[in-house]
Amino acid sequence: MSAPALTVTRLAGALGAEISGLDLSRSLRQDDLAALRSAWLAHGVIFLRDQPLTPGQFLAFAQAIGTPVEYPFVSGIPGFPVIIEVKKLAHEIVNFGGVWHSDTAYLEQPPMATLLLAREAPPYGGDTLFANQVLAYEALSEGMQRLLDGLVAVNTSAKADVSRTREDRLAEAGRADQHTHYEAEHPVVRTHPETGRKALYVNCAHTARFAGMTEEESAPLLQFLFTHQKKEEFTCRFRWLVGSLALWDNRCTHHYPVNDYHGFRRVMHRITLAGDRPRH
Repeated sequence: MSAPALTVTRLAGALGAEISGLDLSRSLRQDDLAALRSAWLAHGVIFLRDQPLTPGQFLAFAQAIGTPVEYPFVSGIPGFPVIIEVKKLAHEIVNFGGVWHSDTAYLEQPPMATLLLAREAPPYGGDTLFANQVLAYEALSEGMQRLLDGLVAVNTSAKADVSRTREDRLAEAGRADQHTHYEAEHPVVRTHPETGRKALYVNCAHTARFAGMTEEESAPLLQFLFTHQKKEEFTCRFRWLVGSLALWDNRCTHHYPVNDYHGFRRVMHRITLAGDRPRH
């Protein structure tokens, strides 16, 4: 087997790496694909520059990583139901998904991964932050870890802050299920099915309370976790250019799109990949 063509450059101490040496418009060799997946599992999120892929090429790459699934609420682009536009137009104020979160944690089987490809980028701003939830869990005291290991969280699609970030896209490309209320219970600490490492699995966009408790009872501990899990030392930041592509692991990372480019367009194509039911 020949040596992989890719090179991996670590982006930050917590997570994130840039991958170079690959042209995703072509089918990847098996050794390159294996090296890419290894880097993704090791770093939580990987980035590739200069990938001006057609929708078909973008979908083919996603299929090489996992199984693309349709996103709830928002329709896909014409001819590609699993590719949605994540965009903010020049006149809009609220950005799509503009809160710290792990994608669609309110589903019974949340996605394994998300791919995002930049089609239009503002002249400044519009970066995305990512946070390592394995490090967030490991930084907690042993007593807090023991407490959280036994808890289950109730996640909902109806929390007001994240619902507001979907409104512009629902008005433009809403699906028939756009008014459906999704809710799922998942362990507060999940074990990664591939690495075996434990990660915090609550997020301020979707987690409403702990199972068996009221929202009021749950709020103090949840607020502590929401603040803790986005500490700077757990994060990296990515600057988008047209043709930049990110692949992140929803099982152990959070992300936050920064809304600091009012008056400019930012257009991305997004694919989510099917995952499994979170386990303790």
